[in-house]
Amino acid sequence: MKRLFDIFFSFVGLVILSPFLILIAFMIMVSSKGSIFFLQTRVGYKGQDFKLIKYRTMVADADKKGLLTVGGRDPRVTEIGYFLRKYKLDELPQLVNVLLGGMSLVGPRPEVRKYVDLYNDEQKKVLDVKPGITDYASLEYFNENDLLAKSENPEEAYIKEIMPAKLKLNLKYINEVSLVTDFKIILKTITRIVN
Repeated sequence: MKRLFDIFFSFVGLVILSPFLILIAFMIMVSSKGSIFFLQTRVGYKGQDFKLIKYRTMVADADKKGLLTVGGRDPRVTEIGYFLRKYKLDELPQLVNVLLGGMSLVGPRPEVRKYVDLYNDEQKKVLDVKPGITDYASLEYFNENDLLAKSENPEEAYIKEIMPAKLKLNLKYINEVSLVTDFKIILKTITRIVN
């Protein structure tokens, strides 16, 4: 049932949003050099790697200078990128990931291998479900970049404080998973973005 839910709403979302998605792609193309999309290898269901699709919000090869985005004014982020990130519009292409079956609309946000390798056995249970576009952790850490900006060592703060807290919320979702829960999380996410 969850897969049918994902297929239906990702397809409908892509169709309805298609003019807006094309407009965003055009804005990215004319505002900075580089590709329209950013593909990043993330760890998905059962620990399998997959390519996560996002709109490119940074200058070319920015990921080579670090995996974490710190603060609201990371110099690697383009002007249009700030806008897309603020309203989470850079995540919209992940509807394609959902439609293709690599992701779900709701589920634990997929991490890069570097951080997944640090998970303990309990935390690895988040890999027993498909990763999602949004979840409890996405809502709780909506302004994660700003939190990291306040730390003297952002990566250490992420690994020791934020990542374990997010994983606890991921495990909470797994224990409560249902279509009703998914609807609630999606509505809360939309509300958070527009407010």
